[in-house]
Amino acid sequence: MPIIRLAEQYQSKDVNKNMTKIGLLSDTHSFLHPRLFEFFADCDEIWHAGDIGNIETADKLAAFKPLRAVYGNIDGHKTRIAHPETQLFTCEKTKVFIIHIGGYPGRYQPKARKIILAEHPGLFISGHSHILKVMFDKKHNLLHINPGGSGNSGLHKKITFIRFAIDGKDIKDLEILEIDRDYKRGYY
Repeated sequence: MPIIRLAEQYQSKDVNKNMTKIGLLSDTHSFLHPRLFEFFADCDEIWHAGDIGNIETADKLAAFKPLRAVYGNIDGHKTRIAHPETQLFTCEKTKVFIIHIGGYPGRYQPKARKIILAEHPGLFISGHSHILKVMFDKKHNLLHINPGGSGNSGLHKKITFIRFAIDGKDIKDLEILEIDRDYKRGYY
């Protein structure tokens, strides 16, 4: 499956080994595609934007790499106890906000909009739609990423994962792994 490199402005011009490499996914619904471990092998952390599916799925990710996750609307009480509804933190010099149901630029959900207005993150991550989106919000001066659907449940036709680097306030080296789903055989 192809790895897609995003727009040139998100490509690194120099090699800085001190930057933080992130593997991003959402909506696994209790399924971890085996290719994600290869794709995220060089990442420093994994971030999950909700609908993990069960605590065992989160535990497998956490055993592989340090995990930051939020719960989604399908997640049960064990996942909700272990992972918050929102994450707001700083990575390098970039303030990051993660919530499962957050909308996207111009159409933020009320809770997400309130936090964006109060906290002014440079990176806003949400899931839920199973639609991969990377959009810059000029009004709020932030990059929005929805990594799409990473599991085998939902209407998405491709399983998607994103990896990128944060170097101070710069977000760069964004790459997407797309894997075709084959509904006749179950998932791919």
